[in-house]
Amino acid sequence: MDYKEALAYIHAVENLGSKPGLARIRTLLEKLGDPQNALRFVHIAGTNGKGSCAAMTASVLKAAGYKTGLYTSPYLYRFNERMQINGRQIDDDVLAEIVSRVKPAAEAMDDHPTEFELMTAVALLWYAQENCDVVVLEVGLGGRFDATNIIGPPEAAVIMNIGLDHTAVLGDTVEQIAFEKAGIIKPDTDVVLFEQSEAVTEVIRRRCAEEGARLRIADFSQIVSEFDSLYGQSFTYRGEPYALPLLGRHQLKNAAVVLELVQVLREKGWTLEQSDVEHGLYAVSWPGRFELLSDEPLFVVDGGHNPQCAETVRDNLLHYFPDKRRILLLGILRDKDYPGLTAILDEAADEYICITPESRRALPAAELAAYLARYSKPVAVCESIRDGVSLALSRSDEDSVVCAVGSLYSVGEIRACFERY
Repeated sequence: MDYKEALAYIHAVENLGSKPGLARIRTLLEKLGDPQNALRFVHIAGTNGKGSCAAMTASVLKAAGYKTGLYTSPYLYRFNERMQINGRQIDDDVLAEIVSRVKPAAEAMDDHPTEFELMTAVALLWYAQENCDVVVLEVGLGGRFDATNIIGPPEAAVIMNIGLDHTAVLGDTVEQIAFEKAGIIKPDTDVVLFEQSEAVTEVIRRRCAEEGARLRIADFSQIVSEFDSLYGQSFTYRGEPYALPLLGRHQLKNAAVVLELVQVLREKGWTLEQSDVEHGLYAVSWPGRFELLSDEPLFVVDGGHNPQCAETVRDNLLHYFPDKRRILLLGILRDKDYPGLTAILDEAADEYICITPESRRALPAAELAAYLARYSKPVAVCESIRDGVSLALSRSDEDSVVCAVGSLYSVGEIRACFERY
């Protein structure tokens, strides 16, 4: 099996969708020797911020000298981005070799694993094969029935900001969604929580009490912003100084969660020197999250795709570009809350250019444009993402900024456009 054949096999079961339950992944991993049992994990769930948290955590652990696996989704350019060790993506030939081992085990099952379950099994096999010291494992969807929840008690479970997303699967209240996310909390473990509403916090507290888990909550009142620009920011947390290349106040909150996690790991015997923590945060890379792609003309991209993300993008636009004309390059998936998302983004928008994300679930650009007409602002429709970027750049000047937002499925193509500029 070569690389293309391996990807074709994994993607061939995409039509199975997301099927809740751990029975399939448990059976598959048993057939593969339970590689997860040879590994230690930091398990991260949440609606927003879990990818940024995972990237920061992995960067800190790598800086401290640990061989660190990182499992995230979705990818921006290539499938291999989902699985990394110390910042290096899995090689094509290694991926093909591991898929060739997973396939017969999966094919022998009466209930065939889903695409995400196959990917998770491949990643766990690779991390075990490479003898990782620790794996930073991002939940795919929810938590309780997510394939990543097949692991035993982790070094720590992290629950990031919780909001309304995937409501058809997870529930239509933040309390219901929090219950699903809290499903990653296991007996006698340490839990780090993003500071949030009392309703959500109470759900997490209750789960911790039931499992005998220890809860630590980030304290955002301890964040002091020292310097903030389009090229990075510096801050203190609990009096200690740090620098971060990621933009936005929300990233300082995400970093605060990571710093609480660092304390938990230290208490469990992990060697994390302060200089390594500082270097890890300073060196983190997490593309597509309010990322500045160009400063002449000004162009930022953000994969935000739900109302909670939209609030962050809106706030960042108003903060960093208070006096600029703001052109939104917008593409959204049909199954997202685009009425809620656009109502928030419109508070920071002067005109729109609509594109269609690269997904079979995409809302067509023309349909999005028709919906946006209610805001009585200029709206254009483009046939392709590249056309949208070109039009946005042609309309921008020194008094404007372009912000591409709405879906991570557009980010890779948008970033690729700037290889020409």
